[in-house]
Amino acid sequence: MVTCGGCGTKNFIKSDLAPLETVACSRCSHPIMMPLRMGQFELRAPIASGGMGTVYRALDLMLEREVAVKLMKKELIEDEEAVESFYREARTCGGLNHTNIIHIYTFNKWDDQLYMVMELADRGSVEGRIEKEGRMPELDVLDVGISVASALSAALRKDFLHRDIKPGNILFNADGEPKLVDFGLARPSESGITEESVMWATPYYVAPEKVMREGEDFLSDMYSLAGTLYHALTGHVPFEAETIEEIINAHVYTPLTPPNQVLPEVTQSTSDVLVQAMAKDPSYRFASYDDLIMSLTAARSRLLVEQYNRPSEETPPSGKGGRGWWRR
Repeated sequence: MVTCGGCGTKNFIKSDLAPLETVACSRCSHPIMMPLRMGQFELRAPIASGGMGTVYRALDLMLEREVAVKLMKKELIEDEEAVESFYREARTCGGLNHTNIIHIYTFNKWDDQLYMVMELADRGSVEGRIEKEGRMPELDVLDVGISVASALSAALRKDFLHRDIKPGNILFNADGEPKLVDFGLARPSESGITEESVMWATPYYVAPEKVMREGEDFLSDMYSLAGTLYHALTGHVPFEAETIEEIINAHVYTPLTPPNQVLPEVTQSTSDVLVQAMAKDPSYRFASYDDLIMSLTAARSRLLVEQYNRPSEETPPSGKGGRGWWRR
């Protein structure tokens, strides 16, 4: 008997259903999965799937806590590059300790499949919020920016660049805390990365110096983070075009439209921070993550003051003088 994650109904599953296979819930048609036992972990429901494998909600039977298990596809076990990326993600995250970087608990192999066990962050992503809400409130965007910039700073202190900052790689846990995930492209930051013949990046957020093969450092991650925040704030990617090639070229040659020109209600201070962090010349970006965090925090403070001092559209009740009601 398996409990549906959609409506909570208990369903009897045929015994001939293979582990990880799904059937529709008898009540709400939500897919429910035949559990799979892997040592002390019981995989109970899929959370997300990608090119490397699938992430499952699971129960650690020994410690009696919910976790996430990322199970690599069996067919990739002979792909040396994919295996190295999987190992790299586990090692990099396993060596970092920051509240906004997903925590890796263990890494192992089961039935010729590599898997890693990590903390559960299953309350959606920045990408999901953009798709569902159109755009995120400015305060939420600033909070995410401050948290992820702090995570990237912690990674840099351990000499790592993330190299794939995008809305889909920022998840939320049950407390609403953003968690940076997917360090499969991470590399040491030592002297910049110039040796790769193939550019690994998400076109909508790629830094100009990566496009031009001029090397990359933490400022490239900073650019991608700002591009991600730009998308979340305005509901539009920084550069829009009909083809991927045109989008990539726009990062190099097309001036960025400030966020408050896309959406007038965006405050000037927030707009200015993102424009500076997305400067085409890396030397014009913030000199450090501390500087970026300081500017995002200052923009957040100005936003809160502005919201507090903004009069309510409602008419004050009789006898109430002064400046009327206030929005909280």
